[in-house]
Amino acid sequence: MSQPLQISAETAIKLSKQLNVPIEHLMHMPKHILLQKLAELAKKEAEASTEKPE
Repeated sequence: MSQPLQISAETAIKLSKQLNVPIEHLMHMPKHILLQKLAELAKKEAEASTEKPE
């Protein structure tokens, strides 16, 4: 079994809200899965920011 992620409590709370994942699942999520989800989230945010007219 993998060790829990080495992130702060604040970071864990923010990530769990943004990724819509319970904190318990987030802390035991494999790093490569977490990085994949973060990349997807960043891509969505980038697309949303380029679609907004300025």
